[in-house]
Amino acid sequence: MALARHLPSRTSPDLLHRCVFVRDALVRDGLYDRSDDVKHGPIGLAAQPPGEPAVTTRWRVAPHPLRLAPHDAAFLHALGRHLLAFYRALNRLYQDSLRGAQPAWVVAYLDQGKPESLVSYSRMKRFRDLTPAVIRPDIIPTDEGMVITELDSVPGGIGLTGALAKAYGELDRNDWPGGGEIIGGADGMIRGFAGMVKAQLGDRPGCLAIVVSEEAKDYRPEMTWVAARLREQGLDAHCLEPRSLRFTEEALSADLDGRERPVALLYRFFELFDLKNIPKAELIMYSAKKDRVLVTPPFKPALEEKLAFALFHHPLLTPFWTHALDEETYAILAKVLPRTWVLDPRPLPPSAVIPDLRIGGQAVADWHVLAGATQKDRRYVIKPSGFSELAWGSRGVSVGHDLPQVEWASALDKALASFPATPYVLQEFHKGRQFESAYYDVRSDDVVPMAGRARLSPYYFVAGDRAELAGVLATLCTPDKKVIHGMKDAIMVPCAAAPSNVQL
Repeated sequence: MALARHLPSRTSPDLLHRCVFVRDALVRDGLYDRSDDVKHGPIGLAAQPPGEPAVTTRWRVAPHPLRLAPHDAAFLHALGRHLLAFYRALNRLYQDSLRGAQPAWVVAYLDQGKPESLVSYSRMKRFRDLTPAVIRPDIIPTDEGMVITELDSVPGGIGLTGALAKAYGELDRNDWPGGGEIIGGADGMIRGFAGMVKAQLGDRPGCLAIVVSEEAKDYRPEMTWVAARLREQGLDAHCLEPRSLRFTEEALSADLDGRERPVALLYRFFELFDLKNIPKAELIMYSAKKDRVLVTPPFKPALEEKLAFALFHHPLLTPFWTHALDEETYAILAKVLPRTWVLDPRPLPPSAVIPDLRIGGQAVADWHVLAGATQKDRRYVIKPSGFSELAWGSRGVSVGHDLPQVEWASALDKALASFPATPYVLQEFHKGRQFESAYYDVRSDDVVPMAGRARLSPYYFVAGDRAELAGVLATLCTPDKKVIHGMKDAIMVPCAAAPSNVQL
């Protein structure tokens, strides 16, 4: 994105107008916290919708989308089918392991730390072929190419990405430096979500209930926005708290301001580790078991584990993956999925080593060798694999070369000790390449340049055998941040594809 280097000493009124337009649109949509702007900003503010809950989310607003090179945009468009194939192969690997056609330790890893009741439920024949209907990888663009750090099947940001695309789409794109088109289009996220819902529902009567838990309440405004946009598309869609659901032997229904509507499809916006805190979770699961409601993503915790990347790279499972995936998909995934290992504390026999893990050029047979690794040799990330309150939102992540050796050793010990309840993974760290952008600074009332590293979050919606790209959210943080995630000092913008004749 070449905007920053061309900014004048005092920003043109047009760039300021663009930032204010986008920010005000998000405030009206109930997705942006305006409190700091009220304190410091000299420019006018849109009113927050009456009756909406207070929004505490804010970030740096840029005047333009983040432009990606045409080959990067084409890569993201094509990636969806490969990720859908990966999920389906992972689901098959679990089933094969369960019946003895693949090693038993595959199921043991994927079920580690889960309640037996949830594991048994997820294995029911009714749910056997179900995989997530929304796929969002977190991608770091590096100088060597794209790297997927993890997959999220219960992703936040759907409404945010949709609202950002809509706001930027209403501006004159001829004013963007070099032009370009928003990836997925200004309404791509809603069209993609609606297509997924229609494919799931088929001819089933009833409404869509987007059920957001208390733990995920910060995402409720954006999912409320999504539901409202879906209603504009002609879908009977509502964002609800779990307690708004009603259960009878005949149906699961939603209490909509005193009106009862049967629920045909429930979009699960809550994590499975939090089930014990979800009102009526057992009734939702019972209704799904009796086929009175469809639920997506399915109650299948094995498909929400970061250690799936470790299974992909395990040499004993290579024959499975090369058979289950076509040649192109396997080659792409082998390139974009970073080396990952399950931090299993059980000792290895003397003749064994941890596959493909080397510290200081030497093979490793004991995880504790990593504790004494030099800063150069510990370019790895430790993070919980899943089914934990620490496994989402960049919580529980330790970056080896960013920590003093004592803290790194402590993080390693904690991860190994947590294995019985919450397996952790070790993953290669890949440094993102730098982008140039700019943002509106409230205090100076100016648009200022910012160099940063980016995380790209493309959203794919599954309809039948297709996983279509609907939009891409870029999060840019300053280069000193090793873990890139949404924060008040980050720029968050939709991505656009640069024209083929523009040099980035």
